[in-house]
Amino acid sequence: MQVVVYSQYLKEGDLPYVQELFDALAAHGIVAYVNAPYLQELAGKIKFKTNVGAFEGYLDFKVREFDFVITLGGDGTILAAATHIRDMGVPIMGINLGRLGFLATVGKEQIAWAISLLARNEYSIGHRSTIQLESEPALFEEIPYALNDFTILKRDTTSMITIHTFVNGAYLNTYWADGLIVATPTGSTGYSLSCGGPIVFPDSNNFVLTPVAPHNLNVRPLVIADSATISFEVEGRAENFLCTLDSRHEIIASENKIAVRKGDFSIKVVQLLDDSFLDTIRKKLGWGVDLRNH
Repeated sequence: MQVVVYSQYLKEGDLPYVQELFDALAAHGIVAYVNAPYLQELAGKIKFKTNVGAFEGYLDFKVREFDFVITLGGDGTILAAATHIRDMGVPIMGINLGRLGFLATVGKEQIAWAISLLARNEYSIGHRSTIQLESEPALFEEIPYALNDFTILKRDTTSMITIHTFVNGAYLNTYWADGLIVATPTGSTGYSLSCGGPIVFPDSNNFVLTPVAPHNLNVRPLVIADSATISFEVEGRAENFLCTLDSRHEIIASENKIAVRKGDFSIKVVQLLDDSFLDTIRKKLGWGVDLRNH
């Protein structure tokens, strides 16, 4: 078995958990490759019991056969890893060294246990849909997709913007707001949730449209089928606006033609045997627990 270990940065307090991960991989005879910048950070701080290779990015999936990508961090680390995996279908297992973590569901105290389950094939695979951006002129180069969400936002401290929104070419609404989020089911627990959007189950086949600070109080989040194509016309007092795919952003103007649809591929995620979306949202949001006497 070969895996990619992916992280964006190393915190000193995480060193014991990172060491435990590489020890567990070595104990099960799993060959590890580490994304090159992170591997440089680990030099002299982690004792590798077996040789570790460097992972450079998407093209490495073309020349090597990886079984899993193991991320160390939070949900943002998984989003970053997904930009390297793209359509290659390699499942992600997220080890949560961050805070909330709806995607990175393996706790840092569960590392050895989780690796043993991988080695014994005791897991299932979930599929998370993506959102694809179609634009003229083209944006985001060769990665015009997101796992969580697409947004159109005002820049800096400029006044609110106007977003004319269409579903399959038919006029839906005009949003006078600081912005508009189009979230996948996975992204429904991210930015959209913080703006009042609903939680949507991963296999719901929906998009969630959530306005950011809307001027009209009768405007509410909307759930539509992800078979739809959603297009936009943006205007405002400022000349430019922000367009984002997950944590990546581009500057756009009113002249840009923008539409989103369901992506052509999904991102696979590892689900351990006692891990489900219901369990995750209950734990992360504290549902079913009466804290009044604690």
